[in-house]
Amino acid sequence: MIRLEKRPQPSGIWNAAAPVLAVLLTMVFGGLLFAALGNDPVEAIRTIFWDPLFGQFASFSRPQLLVKGGPLILIAVGLALGFRAGIWNIGAEGQYILGAICGAAVGLAFYPSEAWWLIYPLMIVAGALGGFLWAMIPGLLKVRFGTNEILVSLMLVYVAEQLLASMALGALRNPEGMGFPGSRNLAQHAGTANPEVIAGTGMHLGVATAFIVVILGYILLSRHLLGFHIRLTGESPRAAAFAGVNPGRLILICLGVSGALAGMAGLFEVTGPAAQISIDFNVGYGFTAIIVAFLGRLNPIGILLAGLLMALTYVGGEVASLMLGLPAAAIQLFQGMLLFFLLAVDVLTNYRIRIGRREVV
Repeated sequence: MIRLEKRPQPSGIWNAAAPVLAVLLTMVFGGLLFAALGNDPVEAIRTIFWDPLFGQFASFSRPQLLVKGGPLILIAVGLALGFRAGIWNIGAEGQYILGAICGAAVGLAFYPSEAWWLIYPLMIVAGALGGFLWAMIPGLLKVRFGTNEILVSLMLVYVAEQLLASMALGALRNPEGMGFPGSRNLAQHAGTANPEVIAGTGMHLGVATAFIVVILGYILLSRHLLGFHIRLTGESPRAAAFAGVNPGRLILICLGVSGALAGMAGLFEVTGPAAQISIDFNVGYGFTAIIVAFLGRLNPIGILLAGLLMALTYVGGEVASLMLGLPAAAIQLFQGMLLFFLLAVDVLTNYRIRIGRREVV
């Protein structure tokens, strides 16, 4: 019979190999999915992973890797801090939405001012504050009443989506939009636009911020006392208690930081690629960032690479939908496979497979 046997300590080799193997398994089973839909699996995988980088239209699709990867990396680094401490913020999508709403509201309140301090830094602070305050709801409820932060943060996503629709149809609706839902176009106005820092590369202010956050996150986890407390709490809560770690304060810090980073990601998106508050503004970055965080092994450097890989599936998926007619749902399922296989293969980090007869006691 086949059974799992607990390892004395986690395997370093499997810990490093699991993400790579998960990507390969996703390609194999994703290819089978595309074949079942009537497409050439090899061509579909090539279109998703190769064409955006080296294909005919690579000069147009390569900058999109940074545009798509920036918010994923920014959100995932914040989530990783909490996950490392055993604090499960599953509602980053809601914090992303609130950051966009609050940041856009500040910019629209000063419209048509083109003052530099609108997006540098007033709107950024407003976006981060919006995400922070939304994350504080599950944080304070957990600290004060012991509620489950997974359920509360997740349910707040649906509240945020309804609030987004209300803003797009009401308070933030473009008064010159002839009654159509949605705010003014923020990207077309100098005071509220988030243009590329380096033209033609996709590197806008949000992407640059994501790279800075990766560096700061790495330093925090590897060199700072707070990072030590985060890692210690996740590995051994009892040892953390003996070391004097305040669990309530740590919960609020981790949720607050992840909420603020998700809010900033929403602000950078609404002032750049999305350009306006609309009913369908959110595209699932907050949920996809969970995959990115785990694929990157909750390490900021790994998250940077995982975020770019996930961005590649976004861009490649759009190319495959256009060139091969693949449905968007198939691309989303393909992305979901990545987390599924990562979690499955991750079992081998802590367990080894044994084949043989069970001993009779």
